[in-house]
Amino acid sequence: MPNISLVRLDDPGEAARIERFVGENGGSVFHRPLWLRAIERGTGQQATGLALERAGRLAAWLPLTLVHSPLFGRALVSSGFGVGGGVLAGRRQDGETLCRAAEELALRTNVSSIELRGGDAPEDWEQTSTSHCNFIGELATSDEAQLLAIPRKARAEVRKGLNGDFSIAVGADEDERAAHYAVYAESVHNLGTPVFPRSLFDAVLDSFAADADILTVRHQGKPVASVLSLYHDDGKGLAVMPFWGGGTFAARGLRANERMYYELMLHARKRGCTRFDFGRSKTGSGPYHFKKNWGFEPEPLTYSSWSAPGVAARNIDPTDASYARKIELWKRLPLSLANAIGPHIARGLG
Repeated sequence: MPNISLVRLDDPGEAARIERFVGENGGSVFHRPLWLRAIERGTGQQATGLALERAGRLAAWLPLTLVHSPLFGRALVSSGFGVGGGVLAGRRQDGETLCRAAEELALRTNVSSIELRGGDAPEDWEQTSTSHCNFIGELATSDEAQLLAIPRKARAEVRKGLNGDFSIAVGADEDERAAHYAVYAESVHNLGTPVFPRSLFDAVLDSFAADADILTVRHQGKPVASVLSLYHDDGKGLAVMPFWGGGTFAARGLRANERMYYELMLHARKRGCTRFDFGRSKTGSGPYHFKKNWGFEPEPLTYSSWSAPGVAARNIDPTDASYARKIELWKRLPLSLANAIGPHIARGLG
């Protein structure tokens, strides 16, 4: 019989054991205890997880973030603030066993829902493979080859960005962190969504150290586009993942976002990356088509969820029609007010 345990990630030995398991089994960056602990430090949402062992050997792992929000309720998310996660197991049966254990944990701790952003789940859980797609592709072997790998129409936009009066900086010091947060906060405000607390970005950068950085594009000395990227090898080669990025209102006309992603591709290749993980986008959305236009093929993502009996699943999808009016109201808030209020809301989204 397998043994299932609730993992304490503040135990360095246990965290290291799970890190090894994730690496040996091709897990994503969102399966890593390092990610879970960074999220906990940056948002206050509890890092935990369920492990399945046989004869003392780890056989399956379910990373979890216990997300609590006065607005959105309580949920176990795999993984919190990530776009991947779910059960990591060699046998489907082990994965389903951990999902059942997660149900018991949810009921025991007054949690109304479980959300898996990847991995197998029991057949009686709600599942969708149409809401989001991921985009990942190989990096080219030279700067010119990378430019030519971009389809003609998008390549023309990149060339405009290359002719712009820009400076490019890569780093993680206070100046780059402040620049990134200012740009990102303005970007998400323009989209009508609350910004995450800066403590989240600081915690991820501090935890990942050399495996995370910020690339910022400045126009005449002013930051106009910036992205925080993660670097991770899932067994298929080292990949760069531009995770939290955005641009100011001026960035679009300047083609600063196009310049930013192209520069990141060049920077990542010099770091030894062989793949570019453009991340997930809502199917059919503007970012979805932007990534397709760069030559990336969409890969549907399977997400699963469970809700306690008689409880509706929480809805944190900003593209849902029910949020349309709130989004328009949020866009009208002064940026300074949105930045003051937003982190208190966003830390509960998970």
